[in-house]
Amino acid sequence: MKEEETRTNLERDNLRQERKSAKTIVLFLLLLFIYGTASFFTAMASKSGIVIPLGGSRLPLPAFAGILSTLGNICIIFIVILYGKQGYITSLILLGTQFPLLIFNMLARHIMTSLPGIFGNVFTILAVTLIYRRNKKIAGLQSFEVSYLKDQQKYSQRLFEQTAIALVNAIDAKDTYSRGHSVRVAEYSRKIAEMMGKSEDECYKIYYTALLHDVGKIGISDAIINKKGKLTEEECEKIKSHPVLGNQILSGISEYPYLSIGAHFHHERYDGKGYPDKLKGEDIPEIARIIAVADAYDAMTSTRSYRDAISQQLVREEIVKNSGTQFDPKIAKIMQHIIDLDTEYQMKERTTIQELAGKSELSCGTYRSEVSEGIILMPYPTTIELDYTSDSSESWGDSGPTFILFDSLDGRVHQEDITIRELDYFEFGEIRCNGKTECRGARKMVTRTLTKSKESRRSNPNSSAKHFVVYGVRYKDHVLVRIDDGIKEYETTIALPDATRYSYLALTGENCQIFNVKIDKSEECIDEQTIPRIAEEVSYIDAPQGDIPNVQIDGFRLQSTDGIPITDGLTLKFHTRSLPTARLIWHCPYISIFHSKDGKVNGDGYCEYALIRLDGENWHGEGKAENDLTVTRTHAFSDWDIWKKTNKDGYEVSVSFSRRDNEIVVTTNNLGISIINSTIIQDHNTDIYVALTGDLCALTNIRIIRE
Repeated sequence: MKEEETRTNLERDNLRQERKSAKTIVLFLLLLFIYGTASFFTAMASKSGIVIPLGGSRLPLPAFAGILSTLGNICIIFIVILYGKQGYITSLILLGTQFPLLIFNMLARHIMTSLPGIFGNVFTILAVTLIYRRNKKIAGLQSFEVSYLKDQQKYSQRLFEQTAIALVNAIDAKDTYSRGHSVRVAEYSRKIAEMMGKSEDECYKIYYTALLHDVGKIGISDAIINKKGKLTEEECEKIKSHPVLGNQILSGISEYPYLSIGAHFHHERYDGKGYPDKLKGEDIPEIARIIAVADAYDAMTSTRSYRDAISQQLVREEIVKNSGTQFDPKIAKIMQHIIDLDTEYQMKERTTIQELAGKSELSCGTYRSEVSEGIILMPYPTTIELDYTSDSSESWGDSGPTFILFDSLDGRVHQEDITIRELDYFEFGEIRCNGKTECRGARKMVTRTLTKSKESRRSNPNSSAKHFVVYGVRYKDHVLVRIDDGIKEYETTIALPDATRYSYLALTGENCQIFNVKIDKSEECIDEQTIPRIAEEVSYIDAPQGDIPNVQIDGFRLQSTDGIPITDGLTLKFHTRSLPTARLIWHCPYISIFHSKDGKVNGDGYCEYALIRLDGENWHGEGKAENDLTVTRTHAFSDWDIWKKTNKDGYEVSVSFSRRDNEIVVTTNNLGISIINSTIIQDHNTDIYVALTGDLCALTNIRIIRE
């Protein structure tokens, strides 16, 4: 949508510029024409003996020569004034070409009427030269003034930005658990604003408003802010006063009046149950509604004194649940889309941004005393280089680096029962750098050892440490990890329980120091031939097939049906069941409305107009369609836990389509969530298709019914 709007504005500006250029050229040619005509008739009049009767007197035609000459000179002056240097050069050429003719007429033909013309041209040249030099000087002064004003503006802006950062640092210094919070909220707010199609200037204002949204905490006691236990009612009220304090601090900055809005209203709720003023809906300023979503997201994905960070997927679920109550539903939907695009979970609190995804180096004593964050494995190969030294007297035995292969909602290794349960932690196995493996939750692990020839052996770049190169990649339900120590290669193939879980590699060790870690991710996707299969693919769609093949969707939109042409009266019926690892609201079927030349998702000329999820979400892309979604929770809807359980058990779905020219209406009602979505196609494509896709679900017995 933003790209389309930018393109339209650019085309409009280009058209306006072309029209302005055309008008400039036309005026220039008109002045030249008037000058040429006046000069021609001046010459004709000066030589003519015609006398024109005028009233009671007789006026000789040469008397008009002065008038016409003056008109020509006026045109010359306008050319210099309007067209600057080019106009000045043009005027000199035009006036200069007249001198030979005037002098010839006066000396050879003895036409003395040419003498005023010579003096007139000389004075006109002097006049236009003075005008040109004066205008040039004025332009120089104006340019200097503009440059000075720009420098002052940049200085003021830089001063403002430095002051804002100083205030943020003061806030962060008070709260040990929210360092970096203001900067992250500002970044997320700007991302939301960009997705909303805001201008660069608007995004700038939103960024700095969000950066200072918590400035009122400067007036709250450090003891309250950093208290580890539960706050008393009185302490809660003091914390709730920080929006008012922030408004008081920032409202005095008259040059930036928008700053106080974010500080004052970012804790208001869309349903009117927020504070301090209990504003409701769009009575809350838009900038504050944006910050409210970004602020809540970062608060949930960051560590607090009373809890660890919540996983991104659970945070997304909370945003879905609170859309329309705590959050503006339109802004919440944009945040959900931003989360969906963040496939490697970069939008989170990080104490350090290092190669070990949160650790600059690992100092491992007892086994797993230090563990890095997970490095996600995808069909795009990841290469990890590292050095390590052993602290053990048993040199190069079982001490040394180990890779843990696992899945969890937050991409981290967990060893406590409560976090294992809450974050759905599942360990597939571990691979030591000496080639030893231990299979835990994986179906199978097979390792083969390759001894390198002397010619291909790699020398150690650091004689006091051992150097490893580790290659990791995943395709569907198989993972390949290859460890190269310069002398041997240990290649381990892992068959996962199925293709529905993520797979992360975390680095740990025993009695060793790990450092000089470098991680590189390839942009080339592998195919199924890269990893030799050691176990059969697990299928959850061994069920009756309808009019088209069943489809198992192992991750967010990883698989889909082929496109089905949308005609008026089309109905799709199918059975859905979420996969065993499904755990979130949106692990359900989706309906994609699109166009492509071959009728396939992501086919030639692919353009998606709407994506409708059965949990009530939707997203439309590329700005080529207008969508109007109505979601109603009927009496049949109990709560989201029942929704997820029923999806696990499986149920029948019916989706109806009506089509009139470029408008498509989709209607479906499932487990108490009634959805009506109207899509108006805004381009000229007439071949519109629907495909069934989703996230962690199996769709079987798909029937196509046409009236």
